[in-house]
Amino acid sequence: MSLKALKEKALQNPAVKAEYDRLAPEFELATTLISMRQQAGLTQEELARRMHTQKGNISRLERGDSNPGWKTIQRYARACGFDLSMQFHRHEEHAVS
Repeated sequence: MSLKALKEKALQNPAVKAEYDRLAPEFELATTLISMRQQAGLTQEELARRMHTQKGNISRLERGDSNPGWKTIQRYARACGFDLSMQFHRHEEHAVS
């Protein structure tokens, strides 16, 4: 069974789907960080040197194994040559009528 097929099968379970949806922002952040680094043509080691940190810290950020603060994410982005911006979206269920 392929990973894609396994994922699709797992997401048919409502509890798994709910947890997956809850973690989606973390997955998106990790994917975005990796994409920035790759677009900059940097290895984790090179990025770590630019940020004056250890490769293990970069790896944890990219795996989603840490809870980075805004300043850390800014430093990461700048070391890759990117600027950050924030967007806010109100969930429909919380919208004011």
